[in-house]
Amino acid sequence: MLKTLEDLISLIRERKISKSENSYTYKLLKDKNLNLSKVKEEIAELIEAVEKDTNKVHEAADVMYHLMVYLEANNVKIEDVMSELKKRRK
Repeated sequence: MLKTLEDLISLIRERKISKSENSYTYKLLKDKNLNLSKVKEEIAELIEAVEKDTNKVHEAADVMYHLMVYLEANNVKIEDVMSELKKRRK
């Protein structure tokens, strides 16, 4: 299960390096305003899906993808986030 998340992070990092203009991920990485608006949009869609009890998993996946791209675009490493979460564990 976590392998899927690791693969996603690797793909995002590859797209960041490749600079492929045809890649949606690269477009998000390059355009911080687009990236931020997509994160906000996807979070709103997830909230609506939870409230209406529809498409929750689909919308949660969208949020996770866009959040991972947002973090990577802003040089926030998921490894650092995981370390912080580990520190908070009681």
